[in-house]
Parts: sequence; structure tokens; C-alpha cells
Amino acid sequence: MQNEQLVKVAVAALEDMKGQDITTIDVRGKTSVTDFMVIASGTSSRHVKSMANEVLEKVKEQGVRPIGSEGLDGGEWALLDLGDVVVHVMQVATRQFYDLERLWQGAEQSRAQHQDPAE
Repeated sequence: MQNEQLVKVAVAALEDMKGQDITTIDVRGKTSVTDFMVIASGTSSRHVKSMANEVLEKVKEQGVRPIGSEGLDGGEWALLDLGDVVVHVMQVATRQFYDLERLWQGAEQSRAQHQDPAE
């Protein structure tokens, strides 16, 4: 599966679970760790866990084997390593604290619901 398709699957899963402020950041050329970061906010620890699990389920249905995940137990923040796509799902306060969008400010940023990462 191509990276852009994987981003679409992850974003669709987050949207289905009512994820808030879903953002896709293209970090190709900025880091060798991944090509895209998808960031979404959840309203509670249960919401964060549910969204992360939904993303994992949907990518597995597409034949993608996640490399790993962190933070699913706590629910403040979950990281899903899908290889060339990393998904961060956080509660609002945690997202504001880490401010990943500002950290990757030099990277191309787009609101996932408004712009296709393949464009």
C-alpha cells in the first residue's frame, strides 16, 4: 500500500471515530523516521484508545502490519508506527503540550479534511 493510501485509511478511521482537528504533516525530506505524520485529538482517554484501536484495525484490514504502538494503556497519547506513516492520537491538553505541529513547522502541513496528501 502506498503511503498516501495509508494516510487516507488512517484519516478515514479517525474521522469515523469522530476524531477532532485531524492534521496530516508531510515530513519527507525532514526526517528519515517516517514520511507522514497524522495527528488527531480525542475528548477523553477512552476516545483516544478507541480511535487508536480503530486505526490499527482498519490498516490491518488493508494488509498493513503495524510496526508498533505506544501509549494505548494510558489514553492520554497514543502513537501508532505504521512505517512510513506515524499516527499520533492525543487528548487536547496533551496535544497542546507536545505541539507537534510547531515542532514540524518547516514541513508541509495540511488539514486532512481539506487537502489530499497526494496533491
